[in-house]
Amino acid sequence: MRGIEEFEEHILDVDVTEEMEASFLEYAYSVIYSRALPDARDGLKPVQRRILFSMDDMGVDPTKPHVKCARVVGQVMGVLHPHGDGAIYDALVRMAQPWAMRLPLIDGHGNFGSPDAGPAAMRYTECRMAHPAVAMTASLDEDVVDYRPNYDGKDSEPEVLPAALPNLMVNGATGIAVGMATNIAPHNLVEVVAALKALLADREIGLDALMRHLPGPDFPGGGRIIGLDGIREAYETGRGSFKVRATARIEQVSPRRRGIVVTELPYMIGPEKIIEQIKKGVDAKKLTGIADVKDLTDLANGMRLVIEVKNGINPEALLEQLYRTTKLEDTFAINAVALVEGQPRTLPLKEMLEVYLDHRIQVTIRRTEHRLGKAEDRLHLVRGLLVAIADIDDVIAIVRTSEDAAEARARLMSAFDLDEVQANYILDMQLRRLTKYSTLELSAEADELATRIAGLREILEDPAVLNRLVATELDEVASRFGDARRTVLLASDGVAGAAGPLEVPDDPCWVLLSSTSRAARTDSSAPIPTTGPRAKHDVIVAAIPASAHAEFGVITNTGRLVRARAIELPTVPLTATAPNLKGGTKVAELWPLEPGERVVGLTSLDPEGPGLALGTRRGVVKRVNPEVIGKDSWDVIRLEEGDEVVGAVELRSPGLAFVTSDAQLLHYPADVVRPQGRSGGGVAGIKLSPGAEVVFFGGVDPDRDVVVTVAGASEDLFGPSSGGVKVTPLTEYPTKGRATGGVRCQRFLKGEGLLRAACIGGSVTAADGRGAPVELPAVNPRRDGSGEPVDGTIEGLGARPVPDVAG
Repeated sequence: MRGIEEFEEHILDVDVTEEMEASFLEYAYSVIYSRALPDARDGLKPVQRRILFSMDDMGVDPTKPHVKCARVVGQVMGVLHPHGDGAIYDALVRMAQPWAMRLPLIDGHGNFGSPDAGPAAMRYTECRMAHPAVAMTASLDEDVVDYRPNYDGKDSEPEVLPAALPNLMVNGATGIAVGMATNIAPHNLVEVVAALKALLADREIGLDALMRHLPGPDFPGGGRIIGLDGIREAYETGRGSFKVRATARIEQVSPRRRGIVVTELPYMIGPEKIIEQIKKGVDAKKLTGIADVKDLTDLANGMRLVIEVKNGINPEALLEQLYRTTKLEDTFAINAVALVEGQPRTLPLKEMLEVYLDHRIQVTIRRTEHRLGKAEDRLHLVRGLLVAIADIDDVIAIVRTSEDAAEARARLMSAFDLDEVQANYILDMQLRRLTKYSTLELSAEADELATRIAGLREILEDPAVLNRLVATELDEVASRFGDARRTVLLASDGVAGAAGPLEVPDDPCWVLLSSTSRAARTDSSAPIPTTGPRAKHDVIVAAIPASAHAEFGVITNTGRLVRARAIELPTVPLTATAPNLKGGTKVAELWPLEPGERVVGLTSLDPEGPGLALGTRRGVVKRVNPEVIGKDSWDVIRLEEGDEVVGAVELRSPGLAFVTSDAQLLHYPADVVRPQGRSGGGVAGIKLSPGAEVVFFGGVDPDRDVVVTVAGASEDLFGPSSGGVKVTPLTEYPTKGRATGGVRCQRFLKGEGLLRAACIGGSVTAADGRGAPVELPAVNPRRDGSGEPVDGTIEGLGARPVPDVAG
């Protein structure tokens, strides 16, 4: 049994400060050089480089099927990267994410996560090299880079990849080391190549000239960079920051609401994070006016985040508020730190490009030297074969009569003036291979090799030729993998949205109804033009002055008034030309209408307003005093069975008029009709002939208005068709008493049997069934004249308000 004295302890006193300093420096050195910072030449961290090298070594290229990510991670961890599998898999996943990499290097198959969520486990996902990764590892077998032993010395790995594409600038880099960090923005490959070629042509080029080729970062998800001063500072010093905004636009997201539609987010920001920030802002009452937030992103339509805005809220002002309080606007700080010759350095743009260019030039030189050596060795052997083939019988005789290989080699070298390499090559060849060669084939190969060798030597000897080759290869990479810029560069801050009050002002406007049953409100109360170019849906059948927050009434053919709010209508611009209601919303989507119910007019709900007049299909007229009750809808006329309202107008004109299907027109002063209450059924407005019905009712001004009538066949077997169209001043028609038969307003021609449509107003326009305008004929002063043909089938007639009734 051993004594205790044999296990005497040996205790060394160590200064804890010195030990901590030494240990921390070793740890920091390991993190900086072996984990966190990319190499400026290939733009890769060690783990990324090892992943690509291992996949290339495994043959997992784009032409092969995907393999399990766990298999790649295991290979990397077992041979090259002695760290946890989690770090390796995280690096692999990032290189496969299109929102993280401007040019992904891994082709992933399966759930590789999203900006808001992580990927599936590596046992479920698959991967292979993407085509750009093949360009990163190209020519590795041609001695273009140095190799070093792996962590256990049993294998080797490249110190850097050949990197045929400028990965550091194109894909950027992020990393946190000890005492330093890096954050480099992605860029557009085509622009980076253009800057590299400019630098290659002029090594003294200035920053401003470089930025004409490379104006700024280009993020995978697009977005907008606001302010370019920070970009220039980053390019000049290696450090700088700028703002990145989401791409958003204001749309009519529902029949009643406008909204903010976000189609591009700042770099590495996901929609779920934005939704969470919006909800927190609403709960904290920092954000107001948001009705709902929906993430409608899908594979077919891409990014689409819809923020519904409450009625009465200015979407542009709300968007500016969202920029200030959420990550819809983010700051990107560039800190361009990378390893240069093994040392971490902060790199301005020009120096970063120079490091990559020098690397590519060195790779091209080493590849050329390798190929030159191979070509020269092959030419040397071919020349020996040519000598042997010329005297093949003597060669065979020497080989057969020699005692051993050494004697045969010596005799061949002596007889044909060959060196040892040529003689060994001939001896090592099988006789059947030797006999298959022909002098012509070998001579052609020798000539081709000589030409190739001359070209390779020219590359090595002439720097201009070398630079042209590097530029050509960069062009090939750009043409193969490059695409258009995605991120918009904006010089100033106020471009994306105009600041203003959050709530929509209660400004005057017009509420409009078109012949295609679309409703909208204008953006001002200026007079609606009565002349000027016409656009689709510009046939306005009803228009009332209102304000943005006002309520108004919708009159239907069943005699019902439906309460509505102007703020719920989409806004159309009121320009110097005709308003375009193509941006309006179908009335059936705005208001609860019954089957077969149609909107025939609009009215204000102002108790001090002018009142309302209605005319029915059977010739009944009714004046209704302004009255507002606390319901969403109520009846304003009692209709007989089978009757319906054909027109409803506010009494802003001095007269009322009817036009019937048998071409009778009657107009008289509005004050001859006594107002009635809501339950009244009206009074006789026009006397109808048997079989006739009213086709138009409205308010008129005899001194200003014109009458437009459209004739048609009594039976349209093949759908509606326009007959003659006639335009006549209303002054040509005498005023008659209420409930009389009126006067004839159009003479029917052969094939015409009734009036299909009519309208009276100061500026009447016509449209077909799609809302496209139809040109009306010239004015005909004969009140009972016949109509003229027009191009197109008129399905809608409308009279725009003239300037003197605006507001």
